[in-house]
Amino acid sequence: MDASRSHALAACAAVASAALLLGACSDNGTANGTGDRTGTTPRAATATPATRPLAADDLQADYQRVIRDVLPSVVQIRASHDLGSGVVYDDKGHIVTNAHVVGGEKTFAVTTANSEGTLSARLIYSYPEQDLAVIKLDRLPQGLRAARFGDSTKVAVGRIVLAMGSPLGLSSSVTQGIVSATGRTVSEGRSDGGTGATLPNMLQTSAAINPGNSGGALVDLDGRVIGIPTLAATDPDLGGSAAPGIGFAIPSSMVKTVADQIVKHGKVTDSGRAALGITARTVVGDDYQPAGVAVVDVTKGGPADRAGLRPGDVITGLGGTRVTTLTSLAEALASRKPGDRTEVTYTRDGGHRTARVTLGEQ
Repeated sequence: MDASRSHALAACAAVASAALLLGACSDNGTANGTGDRTGTTPRAATATPATRPLAADDLQADYQRVIRDVLPSVVQIRASHDLGSGVVYDDKGHIVTNAHVVGGEKTFAVTTANSEGTLSARLIYSYPEQDLAVIKLDRLPQGLRAARFGDSTKVAVGRIVLAMGSPLGLSSSVTQGIVSATGRTVSEGRSDGGTGATLPNMLQTSAAINPGNSGGALVDLDGRVIGIPTLAATDPDLGGSAAPGIGFAIPSSMVKTVADQIVKHGKVTDSGRAALGITARTVVGDDYQPAGVAVVDVTKGGPADRAGLRPGDVITGLGGTRVTTLTSLAEALASRKPGDRTEVTYTRDGGHRTARVTLGEQ
């Protein structure tokens, strides 16, 4: 919490300073704000006291406006053994969340920001490959409001964002930060409740993301959801504890692509994720270190089958990227799309080979 509070203070200070400089440059370009171009010594006290509080008040007003507008669209989702967050997707009661929040459950208790009572909901479809799921309320409560989703492809590093959800079960909580990076590829673990998916094009944020935030809303100051907070980075040097100020959100462009299909068809019909069409496992070398991905099974007529790969082959590279584990193979595929042509390097019977493959869809 101390780290996220530091980010908040830094962000406020930076915006306040910028506003102060803009204020000092206004009023016909004079330094003292009086229109006097005679070269007399400016009196700093005439501008500074009024400008600084105004900038802070403006930023605070923006935060409060966004929270007031968006928080009614963020809900708490409780399964039998887990708790997370969700975002109201439309006026029909569909709620988008993370697949790891719903797990293997089919029914859920949902709490909205405007009520302490619970509503029942049922699973429409879970898509663990992208760690997204859609549930639907059995009854629409009064005042339920669908969120507005923005265009995450236009999000730039440095944009101020708010993360809304139920961290540690504290419903309707809000943290703040910035977009720290875009286009990250992140792989989830399974041991900590994740789906094991490799997620491309993730937004990295300094807004605090804690257990329970998953499935909530990452919102910009226009009040638009630009991402779904999904996981926080862990620091191996801290025994696997969360690394302060490094969280990741699924971009809204992917959320809309997946959720729209689930709402319309009841499932994902076009994932947009590239695949080889194999079942595989990680193998180790003579030094007991990961050395490649062994093909266990090949989908008949799939990309690998058409390229001539067969069970027993060990994939060591894809498109110039070294492959040592299933995760590294998934990360190499994450940057590509179905229909892309690339080169696979592999070993068979001790010999090194290459094959050209047209990627399919996962």
